[in-house]
Amino acid sequence: MKDPQRILRIRLLLVASAMVLFAAAIVVKLFVVQMADGGRWAARAEQVATAYRSVQPDRGHIYSDDGRLLATSVPEYEVRMDMRADGLTDALFHSRLDSLSAALSQLFRDREASAYRRDLLDARARGERYHLVKRRCDHEQLQTLKTFPLFKLGRFNSGLIVEKRTVRVRPFGRLAARTVGFVLKDSTVVGLEAGYAKWLQGVTGRRLERRLAGGVWMPIDEGTGQDPVPGSDIHTSIDINLQDVADAALEAQLRKHGAHHGCVVVMETATGYIKAISNLTRKGDSTYVEDLNYAIGTATEPGSTFKTAALMVALEDGLVRPTDTVDTRGGTARFHDRIMRDSHEGGYGRITVQRALELSSNTGISKAIHRAYATDPGRFVAGLRRMGLDQPTGVRVPGEPLPTLRSPGDKGWSGVSLPWMSIGYEVGMTPLQVLAFYNAIANEGRLMQPQLVRSITRTGNTVQQFPPVTMNPAICSPATLATMRRMLEGVVDSGTATNLRDAHFRIAGKTGTAQIARENLGYRVDGAVGYQASFVGYFPAEAPRYTAIVVVSSPSMSGYYGNVVAGPIFREIADKIHANRLELQTGLAVVEPDPRMPVTYGGHTRDLQAVFQALNVPASWVGEGEWCSTTATDSLVLVRPRELPDAGTHRVPNVLGMGLRDALYLLENQGLRVQVRGHGMVRRQSIQPGTVAGQGSTIILELAA
Repeated sequence: MKDPQRILRIRLLLVASAMVLFAAAIVVKLFVVQMADGGRWAARAEQVATAYRSVQPDRGHIYSDDGRLLATSVPEYEVRMDMRADGLTDALFHSRLDSLSAALSQLFRDREASAYRRDLLDARARGERYHLVKRRCDHEQLQTLKTFPLFKLGRFNSGLIVEKRTVRVRPFGRLAARTVGFVLKDSTVVGLEAGYAKWLQGVTGRRLERRLAGGVWMPIDEGTGQDPVPGSDIHTSIDINLQDVADAALEAQLRKHGAHHGCVVVMETATGYIKAISNLTRKGDSTYVEDLNYAIGTATEPGSTFKTAALMVALEDGLVRPTDTVDTRGGTARFHDRIMRDSHEGGYGRITVQRALELSSNTGISKAIHRAYATDPGRFVAGLRRMGLDQPTGVRVPGEPLPTLRSPGDKGWSGVSLPWMSIGYEVGMTPLQVLAFYNAIANEGRLMQPQLVRSITRTGNTVQQFPPVTMNPAICSPATLATMRRMLEGVVDSGTATNLRDAHFRIAGKTGTAQIARENLGYRVDGAVGYQASFVGYFPAEAPRYTAIVVVSSPSMSGYYGNVVAGPIFREIADKIHANRLELQTGLAVVEPDPRMPVTYGGHTRDLQAVFQALNVPASWVGEGEWCSTTATDSLVLVRPRELPDAGTHRVPNVLGMGLRDALYLLENQGLRVQVRGHGMVRRQSIQPGTVAGQGSTIILELAA
């Protein structure tokens, strides 16, 4: 029998020998790694710990039509310290610690000096290379911070590290916020920020950074890398004063009628440039915010505003005349298995087609269209397509849907599609698409592309311009256009929108009241019907300068008809524009002498303020502006701001009612040569205001005392 003790000793010897051999192998490997491969591994470690990382550029600015900032990038800084900086000795650190802590506490007012001192001491003890001092610091605070004890010695001696970030802000808050757009934390962009991203975003740079413990990256200033290139600036057509009016008028009506949301768009008729666009949604706390762009991105059944398009097709095809009559009977009409009803109980009896549009009679319009196209509904749809109602506007803001316009044979087409399409159902359009169509009526048949941006500049130099774009030079014949414009004037003069009649200027347009279909639930949910009220039109009716649309969704109080809910918003905006656009006025363009008050010329606002104050002339100032016009009344001088084109645009300014000195200054700034006849104030100018005149063109001014 073998000796158990001997076997145990042999096993222990084997285990000990294995352990010695294993330890020897480790020592040998360490020697090889350290001596033979040390350089290679050190280089790889350095390569892993440092890398070139992207540096985002500052985005370009977004400006309003008069040069005010709608969106801009504001610098924001993060302040850190390298506690192991080569020049930051213990003696230097401790000699400046108390004064530095006190200065930081006084500047940021977020912590006591003792708290700053304790944090700096702890970071020094831990040897932190990237200690956070302040996360958000503005430019003015940074400049002050650089003068503090220790920090003023520079990065090498103080360890000061400053990282710049940019924050996107909109100085005018919610005004046009959803259209101007947002830049979200995940780099998602919407609105103009997205549509013009390739100009706004600039060129990304790169810099060398070192990775520290915890995955934090610290910039290394070695003069390598590439600086980012800031983005270009875009100049919009938005009039911020008019935008403010539109926003306030819309919110007031939304609150009055308990509506869920609404939108307003105002367009310059001749050019298609959008001057104001507001989209408001009611939140749970009863506040209204700009979070969805209904005007551009939401297509609905437009309702009665589509009746104009239906009649234009029939007029153009020669199948309907304004004087044709239709019998609305008792206000109902049967088409196959469906009953159509007028909003006016009992109907209107036998009326003309023109009167049917003015009164917005569903039965009258649908009967006229059904009579004309019942045997060939495809011709009706072809006419709508011919006018471009099946095409998007192409506005450079992401999210615009295609209009919904079915044809016979398409899915969803039925025997009642023709009459219901004629009154604005079974079609889908955005408010902006409806507005573009009405703008074409106002603009002598020219369909203009809606645009929000006039130009792009870089360091003050124009790099791209966006002139007006004509999408269709003539949506119909001049005869059809003239007929339709008379009918739209009749809507305001004696139809559903008589509450928009104005003694000073004429409005033309169309009211709309549509039931809202709620996805697959139909028009009636829980016994209730939701409505959409709208008004779209232009002014002055005889020579349109502006076209606008107002859409209010789901009003729940004080009525739901377009003239009652949407009309007052349109009226308020039109009144404001008329009051502040001298070229739209007749009585305010020229100041007539009044023996009861001193005769005053229009001119520079500050000059007039000084004169009125020195002579104790009572004056009422309506609005603000660098230039103004004046009107003498029985008791005071009424002063209104005067809108003038920017210098160098070659647009002729309105100098009526001005003195010669101010008129010469403004005209010559536009590169015009001026000939003067008479003396006194300007009573007549040979080139109409707003006209684009070539460099060196001659304008004749007639003056009269």
